[in-house]
Amino acid sequence: QLDRFMFQILIKYPTADEELEIVRRSASKGEVNIETVLPAAEIARVQHLVQHVPVADHVIKYALRLVRATRVGEAMEGGIERPQMVRDYLQWGAGPRASEYLVLAAKARAVLSGGYHATPDHIRAVAKPVLRHRILTNFNAEADQVSADAIVDALLDAIPVDAGSATERKRAETVMR
Repeated sequence: QLDRFMFQILIKYPTADEELEIVRRSASKGEVNIETVLPAAEIARVQHLVQHVPVADHVIKYALRLVRATRVGEAMEGGIERPQMVRDYLQWGAGPRASEYLVLAAKARAVLSGGYHATPDHIRAVAKPVLRHRILTNFNAEADQVSADAIVDALLDAIPVDAGSATERKRAETVMR
């Protein structure tokens, strides 16, 4: 069911001082004053804006390559090799929702950073919170203390932004031998 959530955000425990303040506020009998930060119409406008941010096909294909590389049983396309860490430590890969959310989150990141279109850097920036709860590690990962985030890092290091670059690299390696 975690797949239904767009992100898995990791939140650390508060510091002792922060926790003290939390307890003080929750234990007091003071009246809570709730103020609107962003009206519903503004939220809808921002959602509409994000939906209309353009994304080039090569950016969408990069998101797809990252997600498809998590699926251990599937063949990789275009001469791209799945990272060894994925082969060793993943039991189950991310589904199609991961690709959708990677692109949507990249579009939102573009808007928040003042951009006019989503880029591979936006995909990379949102990869961990979008993918970490969509991949299932195996016993070996637990035994070796390999986290889902470490596997996503390996994917980001190994999967090229441009699919042609993997093929070009293989050709160059063959020629140079």
